Amino acid sequence: MTRHLFTIAAALLFCLSAAAAQTPEALLNGEKAKRALDFIRSVEAETIAEQIKTCEIPAPPFKEQQRAAYYKQRFTEFGLKNVRIDREGSVIGERPGTESGRTLAIVAHLDTVFPEGTDVRVRREGPILIGPGIGDNCRGLAVILSVARALDEARIETKATVVFVANVGEEGLGNLRGTRHLLTEEMPGRITDLLGIDAQGFDVVEREIGSNRYRVTFSGPGGHSFIDFGRPSAIHALGRAIEKISLLRPPASPKTTFNVGRIEGGTTVNSIAQTASMEVDLRSVSGDELAKIDGDFRRAVADALNEENAGRSGSSLSVDIKLIGERPVGRQSPDAPIIRTVLASDRALGIKSNLTASSTDSGMPNKLGIPAVTIGSGGRWLGSHSVTESFDMTDSYRGSQRVLAAVLSIAGIK
Repeated sequence: MTRHLFTIAAALLFCLSAAAAQTPEALLNGEKAKRALDFIRSVEAETIAEQIKTCEIPAPPFKEQQRAAYYKQRFTEFGLKNVRIDREGSVIGERPGTESGRTLAIVAHLDTVFPEGTDVRVRREGPILIGPGIGDNCRGLAVILSVARALDEARIETKATVVFVANVGEEGLGNLRGTRHLLTEEMPGRITDLLGIDAQGFDVVEREIGSNRYRVTFSGPGGHSFIDFGRPSAIHALGRAIEKISLLRPPASPKTTFNVGRIEGGTTVNSIAQTASMEVDLRSVSGDELAKIDGDFRRAVADALNEENAGRSGSSLSVDIKLIGERPVGRQSPDAPIIRTVLASDRALGIKSNLTASSTDSGMPNKLGIPAVTIGSGGRWLGSHSVTESFDMTDSYRGSQRVLAAVLSIAGIK
């Protein structure tokens, strides 16, 4: 009995020591990890060149095909296995691990917010790169390529399979369609962890901002601006609704916001508008507050409709409120294992992590119960979602090292 207990204790101590050996600090001090970290730093100029090249390949919303084709080529050149473009348009390449049952997806999005015809050329001003999408998310895409390259250069075998994904549908009305398809259709049940690369500097996105997006359309009889004066106008109703929405007062904490992002309607200056529409974005880090402002928004629209119809002659207006985008609210505790691992990995590199909130691909796996976190890949972004977006390259290699270290810490090394 005593010898049996001794055997169990010895086995337990062995398991504990093995686990300790795989802490991020111990793992990143290993010879192969150091070689990979040194390599990824040495090729940072090439990573920057890849970042620029990526940005100069247009990828408007729902039209990411040209950039996807390029990343399929690069994934193949870097030796990833089973490289393909899935039915939704995302590019996927796999790097098999040594142990079954665990698969880490490292994800960066292909799409931008910019329409076709946007000048996507990138210019340099000293350490600053300027161009639409240069940070969001050309940086993330370039870094995941460098991570794949560094793993091969250092001949690292990870315990978990690492799946590299350049996905579609993260921006605008994409509604996370690329990540949703990956997790529920392309690789259902296979992804056990997800690491998003879609933030600046040393951010760690611990809170996913939820959003409801709507297209609101007022419709009515229309008519001649003089002959039919007095009929209700879809544009006038829209204006009333926008004014009422602008007067909403959501809380500063938990942060909750609204925005009327697009409007359209009418035909000519001398016509009473038959239709008018707007696209509205409601966001919050709180599910309860998101539901509350959603209700306030709907009341504002209903009140605007009633006011425009009241006292008017002829037929009445109607309104249609259509949900066109929905992102889940998500928050993980800083004690969640995947976040603890990333924070420990940062500490091992001497990096001060910045816990923050954003709306990223990690919202979808969090909704599905899959551990996920989005992190920054170095550099500093300014003017995100504008044509003058900029990226400060100063010491950006630290971000590349940071992403590599997070992959190694989550996936483990044989």
